Amino acid sequence: MSDSLVVGLDVGGTSTRAAVFALTGERLGTGRAGGGNPTSHGAERAAGELRSALRAALATVDPARVRAGTIGLAGAGRLLADPAGRAAFDTAWHDVGLRCPYQVYGDALVAYASGTAAPDGTVLIAGTGAIAAQVCGWELGRTADGHGWLLGDTGSGFWLGREAVRRTLTELDRGRQVGTLAARVLTELLGSPEVAERPRQTAEAVVQTVTRRAPIELAGLAPLVVTAAREGEPTAGALIAEAARELAASTARIRPSDATDPVVLGGGLLTGDTPLATAVRVELAARWPGAPLHTAGDGAAAGAWLAARTLPELADPVRLH
Repeated sequence: MSDSLVVGLDVGGTSTRAAVFALTGERLGTGRAGGGNPTSHGAERAAGELRSALRAALATVDPARVRAGTIGLAGAGRLLADPAGRAAFDTAWHDVGLRCPYQVYGDALVAYASGTAAPDGTVLIAGTGAIAAQVCGWELGRTADGHGWLLGDTGSGFWLGREAVRRTLTELDRGRQVGTLAARVLTELLGSPEVAERPRQTAEAVVQTVTRRAPIELAGLAPLVVTAAREGEPTAGALIAEAARELAASTARIRPSDATDPVVLGGGLLTGDTPLATAVRVELAARWPGAPLHTAGDGAAAGAWLAARTLPELADPVRLH
């Protein structure tokens, strides 16, 4: 057993992280690649990023020593229901020399495990996408949202980016001088904050630019909203407040009003020092004043810990960091 290793992966829409650990808790390898979510990028591209992250993490260890692995993935159910997608991930797994089994868990469970040792609680994630989920005995229970950029993910980075563009278009429709956030959106999309003499011309250019890109790229505009909200820009502030309310409402769909078990906040928008993280904490504290709020940590390490829990000789594996 002392020679055995475990692998964990945290696969998101913008990045894929892999980590290799000994069962003693020692980290032996780390890898990072681009977004590996098959829903956003397609199975083949996603599998390629998975392969790259794993190769980097396994660069200095023998893959044959790895006895178990976990992939934490937004939309895990869609991957498991797609034979072609699962085959692409299987191929990537074997291409790097891994022969052990691996489990695919929703990113919500992995984020929760990275933030607390309590077996029961709630996790709320807002990154590229957004989801809230119950955790019961280290298994996912009911979930809310997480329906993807087209139908859901309210309050996510994608949602903030799309709403910033929509409000920019609204200002252009009104034909008045655009505000600070809209000017930054125009600069990001068109290279200049200038509005044409006929504002409709600028609006059409925005629409054409956005529709030529992959929809998920709208999440790249979320930092503009966050920065503008920090500066007190009204439109950005209103967007942050609305996102926080929506995220709290998603959590309330699956969390009892009298719950006192922990809530773990995950995703880049809630784990960093952002106006959205602050606003969400205020919303959650008002709804569940007795519940501790934790911040998610290293998702790849948490995935490796979940993998270690599947080994029969480890009833309570050491926490991995």
